[in-house]
Amino acid sequence: MQIEKVYEPQRFEPHWAQWWIDSGIFRASSKAAGRVFSLVIPPPNVTGSLHIGHMLEHTEIDVTIRWHRMLGDNTLWLPGTDHAGIATQMVVERKLAEEGIKRRDLGREEFEKRVWEWKAQYGDTIKRQMIRLGASCDWSRERFTLDPGLSRAVREVFVRLYEKGLIYRGEYMVNWCPRCHTAISDLEVAHTDVPGHLWHIRYPVNGMPGRFVTVATTRPETMLGDTAVAINPKDERYLDLHSRTVQLPLMDREIPLILDDLADPKFGTGVVKVTPAHDPNDFEAGRRHNLPKIQVIDERGVMTAAAGAYAGLDRFEARKRVVADLQSRGDLVKIEDYPLSLGKCDRCKTVVEPLVSTQWFVKTKPLAEKAIEAVESGRIEFIPSNWTKTYYEWMYNIRDWCISRQLWWGHRIPAWHCRECHEIIVARETPARCPNCGGEDPVQDTDVLDTWFSSGLWPFSTLGWPDQTEDLATFYPTSLLITGFDILFFWVARMAMLGIEFMGDVPFRQVYIHGLVRDAERQKMSKTKGNVVDPLVVTEKYGTDAVRMALLQGAAPGTDIVLTEERMESSRAFANKIWNASRFLFLNMERSAVEPWVPERLEEFRPQPDTVTLEVPIEDRWIFSRLNSCAEQVNRAIESYRYHEAAQVLWQFFWHEFCDWYVELKKLKFQENSGLTPGWRNILAAFESALRLLHPAMPFLTEELWQRLAAHAEGRPASIAIASYPQYRQDSTDHLAEREIGLLQEIVTMARTLRTEAKLDPKQQLEGTLYSRNDALEMARRHATAIQKLAGVTLEFKAEGAPKAAAMRSTAQFDLVLQVPKTQEDAQRKRMAKEREQLVKNIANSERQLGDETFLGRAPDRVVESIRKKLEEYKAQLRKIDDAL
Repeated sequence: MQIEKVYEPQRFEPHWAQWWIDSGIFRASSKAAGRVFSLVIPPPNVTGSLHIGHMLEHTEIDVTIRWHRMLGDNTLWLPGTDHAGIATQMVVERKLAEEGIKRRDLGREEFEKRVWEWKAQYGDTIKRQMIRLGASCDWSRERFTLDPGLSRAVREVFVRLYEKGLIYRGEYMVNWCPRCHTAISDLEVAHTDVPGHLWHIRYPVNGMPGRFVTVATTRPETMLGDTAVAINPKDERYLDLHSRTVQLPLMDREIPLILDDLADPKFGTGVVKVTPAHDPNDFEAGRRHNLPKIQVIDERGVMTAAAGAYAGLDRFEARKRVVADLQSRGDLVKIEDYPLSLGKCDRCKTVVEPLVSTQWFVKTKPLAEKAIEAVESGRIEFIPSNWTKTYYEWMYNIRDWCISRQLWWGHRIPAWHCRECHEIIVARETPARCPNCGGEDPVQDTDVLDTWFSSGLWPFSTLGWPDQTEDLATFYPTSLLITGFDILFFWVARMAMLGIEFMGDVPFRQVYIHGLVRDAERQKMSKTKGNVVDPLVVTEKYGTDAVRMALLQGAAPGTDIVLTEERMESSRAFANKIWNASRFLFLNMERSAVEPWVPERLEEFRPQPDTVTLEVPIEDRWIFSRLNSCAEQVNRAIESYRYHEAAQVLWQFFWHEFCDWYVELKKLKFQENSGLTPGWRNILAAFESALRLLHPAMPFLTEELWQRLAAHAEGRPASIAIASYPQYRQDSTDHLAEREIGLLQEIVTMARTLRTEAKLDPKQQLEGTLYSRNDALEMARRHATAIQKLAGVTLEFKAEGAPKAAAMRSTAQFDLVLQVPKTQEDAQRKRMAKEREQLVKNIANSERQLGDETFLGRAPDRVVESIRKKLEEYKAQLRKIDDAL
């Protein structure tokens, strides 16, 4: 039972982290009976390491998982990582660059080999970190999105969607990243509001000397690729220009004036340039009018040969040259400031270029309709519910999903191109011949799939699909998904669409969306601001349990979490408080030669009578009743994902009820009996139950103490993690005990407050009188010794009303009067007289200000109201001092 004097979590946390894995207690079984609770991890990128957002998410998941496991559910938390196509390729390319090697120098096969080597060396970082921080995953089921089984699932889904006509290949406008050299989806484009310009350029109308139309553009370099100018057919200003052409400045190219609703008569001049190769709206207009597409910017962001004299220039340098040349020719009418929503690659922050490209797409509307219905019917529930509206807004306006990426790392698209007839063959296995013409060795498509395509299959591909495995039958649909709002569309919506399509059921029943972790000033954490919190640093400093508790305390649904050093320090102090309480308990057990013990049937334990008095001590009845109330509140809070409430209730119970009151009351009994009282089993059972209540939130501390407490108990579980979780029992509530100890707490607290207010020596023993005309008097009398020890006050008890006194407090049940020692009366009178003098001055000043009409006319309302409130407070304090004097 030896326990160290100082709480040093680093001494035992690594041990339990590894022991939990080695013991296999987190392994789920597809054959186990009973209720199932399953959850898949939002797979972190294999390139990454844990950030504080991960720790928040994993803490919330772990609390829920541990709770369900202790409830006896067949519980699965399935871990894994994502291959993270662009991110991983960029990391490995940078590493190769350090060696002076370029990806294309190696070739695709050798480059992929290098990435796998990198993954083997560095790819387990997050796993090691998660294990160290106590994530109770079933690591025997760990998955990686490029595992053979998951790769097979990806091919199967692609082929089936293609066969249903829901995957197609075509030439469309895409978001192109010149740095990553790949198409990216709309969701991978981050829009930032920046100051920009509108350049107004005039285009001469052919056949009408002196007549011009003026267009405004935010991207003048793209005018080199204009193939039309559009006017609205209903715009009466330009009726005479129907069927006309204009001359494109700088390029001297004749282009048509087309009639199209693309031009808004109410915006600008009502005339717009049409560049089908470089704008999505212009691309659609070009299709409607069969316009040519002239690409003047290439995949590197460099001007093409079609840009004429500007070929070879960077796109932004070309902009400067184009503007200068228009100005020198007199074709630039004006430049005006204009705010822009600039699209950048979410990965590398390069400005995205809209380009026409041949890509693979998923028709999402048929899939989205079923996913919308699943939420409308309640089969999927979002928590907090406000995210439902956000989900609908995106799903109802969903666009086809560009799923091809021009990368080498990822799932290669299972499509082959015939060298002879150019037929495209989509197949599960590599075809030897073209089924159309018999041509040999078709060439596989060079593109890979968007990372989110494979992630979208995560809830069922990880359980063995397309095979009908026992895991799939047992754990799908999963019970819950806990994730951040930033991947609601990237991942959550796509899992809903694909899960319903291929499993015929939703991938999860509930989705809990957590907030961001912010700093003390409520600022978002970022490296540029220098306010990033590294979870591995703070857990080393404060202990994992303390950081978990600090995060949980702020984790109210629908709000961001403010994480401060003060909160983590406070949480460490909380852990230390529990450590010290256990140390006191264990030392007394050792001193009394008491064996470690826990009840055989934890859930049915009742406080036992004292072997001498044959009665259950009132403080034991009280703590078990409070434990019961705590169990009710914490179970309800975790069930409804109100993690902050669970943390606050546990904190209040452990610190203020168990440690500050129950242990202190027991100390008095131990002192009377020179060791543990005859009813020592009650305090052990209460402490053991409290540890189980706390375990999901603070697993390391509770496992360490529980193992010491229950080390030799027969028939106990191997770990607190699989012990039963305390439940509320109506017959365990003891209202009489709660009232009596509540009265004791009120008297002691009131006596301490009176002592402090009177500025009396905290160590000095005082005398006082408790006045009451109800049963509070007898209840208080029973605890006279405890009051004397805890408050330093020896009370006299009188069944009558109290006279006025200097040191007095009143409640509906009693009046408490403390007698100020004669030696301190004069000092107290002088102090109160001085305070009274200052209060009189404050009241006079406040009344003078409030009587000054000039001041009242100039001062803000809030200032005047503040002075009024202070005046009332001053007067109340004056009355209080006058009464005391």
